[in-house]
Amino acid sequence: MTSNRLSKIFLNIYGILFIAYLLVPLAVMGGAAFNDSKFPSILPWKGFTLHWFVDLFQDSEMMGAIVNTLWVAAAVVLLAVPIGTAAAVLLNSLAGRSRTILYAVMIAPVLTPGAVIGISTLLFWFKFHVPAGLHLSILGQTSFIASYVMLMVLARLQSFDGALEEAALDLGASHGQMLRRILLPHLYPAIFTSAVLAFFQSVENFNTTQFTRGAQTTLTVYFGSKGRSGITPTINALAVILIGITLLGAVAFEVKRRRDAARMQAPLA
Repeated sequence: MTSNRLSKIFLNIYGILFIAYLLVPLAVMGGAAFNDSKFPSILPWKGFTLHWFVDLFQDSEMMGAIVNTLWVAAAVVLLAVPIGTAAAVLLNSLAGRSRTILYAVMIAPVLTPGAVIGISTLLFWFKFHVPAGLHLSILGQTSFIASYVMLMVLARLQSFDGALEEAALDLGASHGQMLRRILLPHLYPAIFTSAVLAFFQSVENFNTTQFTRGAQTTLTVYFGSKGRSGITPTINALAVILIGITLLGAVAFEVKRRRDAARMQAPLA
């Protein structure tokens, strides 16, 4: 047996194990949502049931946490995407020490622990007599999620031809027209992707939210409290719904991508 054949076999085994490592926990978690057991597990199997989904929608505390989470995530996207995009455009136009300093300032929140950001946000706004609440969670999350947006948009800017800007300005376009008609269309894929990333970064955030939320509750905080007091399979039911929504979104995006690719190739046929 040749070394190439052995390498191919090992790579196939590794790929199978890696996929199993990712999917088996999800399958176990999803199966627990349909098990008629008060403990979230598939063993022992006590029968198929859907009442955990019914209990999920009857849990007013969890429903309130979901609404708060979605509201905070939407607000973070509305703030982080413009801030991160503007920072990326500014960085791309700078050179030398000023670029290095600004990049270090913008990237620092990513390297800072979430608990530190949460406590710092709370203490800073407390000096201005601003009470804790979801509004501080939004500001605290935006301070580091905007950095992720900046990195993604900055990477996209590396493929932008600066000569297009100069040509547009030479032909009489204003800076605003150049931004709307040339630069932003090039950045739309990165902006969309960074918006999705910002949304999910906000949804899964715990440390920053825990210190700034005040008396309000989000999903991660709710899950954390249930971990201490005792969890039920309603959390598994919610996870199944979220996974389903994510898969549907991924399928819809892929279908749209293929249709757009076919539409672009159609005139060439």
